[in-house]
Amino acid sequence: MRVAILISGSGSNMDRLCESMVGDHPARPVLVLSNRPGAGGLALAEARGIATATVDHRPFGKERGAFEAALTAKLEEARPDLICLAGFMRILTPGFIDRWAGRILNIHPSLLPAYRGRDTHARAIAAGDREAGCSVHEVTAELDDGPVLGQARVPVRPGDTPERLAARVLLAEHRLYPAVLRRVAEGNRTPLYLR
Repeated sequence: MRVAILISGSGSNMDRLCESMVGDHPARPVLVLSNRPGAGGLALAEARGIATATVDHRPFGKERGAFEAALTAKLEEARPDLICLAGFMRILTPGFIDRWAGRILNIHPSLLPAYRGRDTHARAIAAGDREAGCSVHEVTAELDDGPVLGQARVPVRPGDTPERLAARVLLAEHRLYPAVLRRVAEGNRTPLYLR
C-alpha cells in the first residue's frame, strides 16, 4: 500500500508512521506533503529518503478549491492508496474528501466524539474529565466525525495544564497511529483500543 502523509509542522507523528513502515509492514511512505514551506517534518522525511513536496496555502487566499486542486495534483503524481493526515492544519472541503473517499485517515487529540476541533486538552481539563486521549478516524466531510479506527486513553492528572496533558497524549498518538495504519494496510478496520 502506497501512503502519502500530509503535515503542517514538526512531523513527529509522520516520523513515527514512516519509522513503522519497514520490514514486513504492508505499506510504504511515498510522499510527505506540507502546506508550509520549511516545515520541520519535511527535513525528517528527506533524511529518511522519502519524497517531499510543498503546496503553500497562503498564495491561494480563500480559494480553498484552487489550493486543494494543487494538493491533488501532487498526490496524483505519487499515486497513494491511502492518505494520512498527521498534524495537517487545514480543513479539507467535501470535494477533496470525496475524491479520496475512504482513503484518508486523521489523528485527533481527543477521545472522539468528545472535543472535535481545537483546544481539546483545555476543554477536557475544564470539564473535569478523568481521562483524555487520542483517536484515529476515517476522514469524512464533517469535521472530526468519521468512523473511529482506534483510540488510546491517558489519565488526566491533578494539576494538569493543557501543555502537560498534550505531551502525554502525543506519546499515545505515537503508539496509536502506526498501529492503526498497519491494521488498515492489512485490510482490518476494526477499531483498536489502547491504554
